[in-house]
Formats: sequence, C-alpha cells, structure tokens
Amino acid sequence: MCCKSNVLRSSVDGRLYKGVSDNLERRLEEHNNGRTKSTKGYRPWEIVYSEKYVTFEEARAREVFLKSGVGRDFLRKIIGPVA
Repeated sequence: MCCKSNVLRSSVDGRLYKGVSDNLERRLEEHNNGRTKSTKGYRPWEIVYSEKYVTFEEARAREVFLKSGVGRDFLRKIIGPVA
C-alpha cells in the first residue's frame, strides 16, 4: 500500500482536517507538534478516519471527495457531527 487518505479532528473545536500521507503516524506527530501552519492553532489532533490506497492518485482523489459536500455528509454519517 502506498498512501492513506486521512481525517483528523481537533480536540480544541472539533474541526476536521483531510489529507493524504504515506506515514500517518509521522504526519499526525507533525500536526500535533505545530509543524503544519494551517493546523497549528487547533492542536491536539486525533485520527478519526483513514482509508488505504495503492496509489497516491487514488488517495488524493478520495481526499478531494471527502472535502466535497457529499464527502462531508459521508463523514458525518461515519464519525458523527462536527462540534
């Protein structure tokens, strides 16, 4: 497997972050250590959803879907409403 399409949730306000990584644990650590500018103010983050894909392109396409309106509806059904 190449990559994972991931959803993280902020423990501060419940917002969701969607992304792709080939090393989810390392990427979560980067978010929680403040090394990602867009998520720094909303630490700590926790993994709430992840899917594995063979190629980066497949994982990226899923990330784009999860960021869409239909994708957000899907996530609400899976992980519950965003705070």
